Amino acid sequence: MPSKKQANAKGGLQFSRRFTRDDVSVFDQFEYDYRTSVIRNPSGEVVFEMTNVEVPKQWSQIATDILAQKYFRKAGVPQADGSKGRETSAKQVAHRMANCWRVWGEKYGYFASTNDAQVFYDELVYSILDQMCVPNSPQWFNSGLYESYGIAGKPQGHYYVDPVDGQLKKSQNAYERPQPHACFILSVDDDLVNEGGIMDLWVREARIFKFGSGVGTNYSNLRGEGEKLSGGGSSSGLMSFLKIGDRAAGAIKSGGTTRRAAKMVCLDLDHPEIVDFINWKVEEEKKVAALIAAGYPSGYEDEAYRTVSGQNSNNSIRIPNAFFERLEKDEDWELTGRMDGRVMKKVPARELWNQIAYAAWRCADPGTQYNTTINEWHTCPEGGPIRASNPCSEYMFLDNTACNLASANLMKFYNPATNTFDVEGYEYNVRLWTVVLEISVLMAQFPSKEVAQLSYEYRTLGLGYANMGTMLMVSGISYDSEEEIGRAHV
Repeated sequence: MPSKKQANAKGGLQFSRRFTRDDVSVFDQFEYDYRTSVIRNPSGEVVFEMTNVEVPKQWSQIATDILAQKYFRKAGVPQADGSKGRETSAKQVAHRMANCWRVWGEKYGYFASTNDAQVFYDELVYSILDQMCVPNSPQWFNSGLYESYGIAGKPQGHYYVDPVDGQLKKSQNAYERPQPHACFILSVDDDLVNEGGIMDLWVREARIFKFGSGVGTNYSNLRGEGEKLSGGGSSSGLMSFLKIGDRAAGAIKSGGTTRRAAKMVCLDLDHPEIVDFINWKVEEEKKVAALIAAGYPSGYEDEAYRTVSGQNSNNSIRIPNAFFERLEKDEDWELTGRMDGRVMKKVPARELWNQIAYAAWRCADPGTQYNTTINEWHTCPEGGPIRASNPCSEYMFLDNTACNLASANLMKFYNPATNTFDVEGYEYNVRLWTVVLEISVLMAQFPSKEVAQLSYEYRTLGLGYANMGTMLMVSGISYDSEEEIGRAHV
């Protein structure tokens, strides 16, 4: 990242207005409603209620509820009477995010002029309030709390790379540099207590969950049950530690709200405990059924499910092409020790595949990640292999990296009256939000030194889209019809 002086020497970025006006405040381009948002438990009891939630009139009640229940800052926000309270308006949230990106952009020379920075801000506010494009959840939770409200908080052990001198530094507070990234991939070493090891992983995960992000990790480096320890004993095995991590994740409210932590657990198919891993949730679901039969309530947050493990992560297995070759030949698949690579057990490939299929049918886990294919598509193979994904599996990259995401609403660029798509408007939106995501990497803090360094170097961004199916249907493209299926084959 160039310094402010260097960036200005190159001219900085220019922005022209497309959706906003010079003579009207962007906030005045919308009409607003005041609504009520309520959460009830299964018995009908109100557990959350907020009145006078200010949102644009075109917002749905669902959008209102998500904002009020999850994304509003609930404490530390200056109020009109001088007290501190919570956010109450979509205007406040749109401002603090867009203003945060503008402040950091101006600080490091992203814009050609102050006017360009103002246009950038206005167009972003419009984009958010119009639901044209929005960032990932951690931006809503964290970005701009320091700039808009002076919220700092004690440091949480995060790191960042200073763009001025390129040096890795430790954050001095919780929010001056926010954690805006949604997706993380962490590594874990076969070490109990040192930095980068098993217990340290729970701390790094806690930093991620606390600020509303999700994480994936490949646990294949951890030795299997019965493998030798340096002290002369034998390991309690991978599964014992996975259960600890599952409990830890379940105890954290992601982003400090009602949302649970998001976690992906990956394991290579040749790990000694792969059979236990595949059947982990299957066996736990049997326990749930027994507890419900014994009279315990069956709700997801009730005692039956709280008693068992494996409920707080998405689990996936990493399958190489070599396994399918064994499967095709009806041969055995070898499970190898982590410490010495020796074959610890052989399992018929067909039997293992049947167990995978049954487990996925029974409880939706494990998912399958095709390791050979994923790495054949690797964009940065010299940086090392891809070993894991984030919880949703749309982000697959190096260990100890993070990705910042945003999503464009395609229906905002489609005109049903003329059956046309605003390509130029969409391109403008893509440029606008790509700059947002780039600035977000610059301003971010990260849960470990390694993630901070690699994220700064690789600058992984993700700009997706929503409502593709809706747009196709409204435009009259019957993508599930016999006619269109035939056309697709042509």
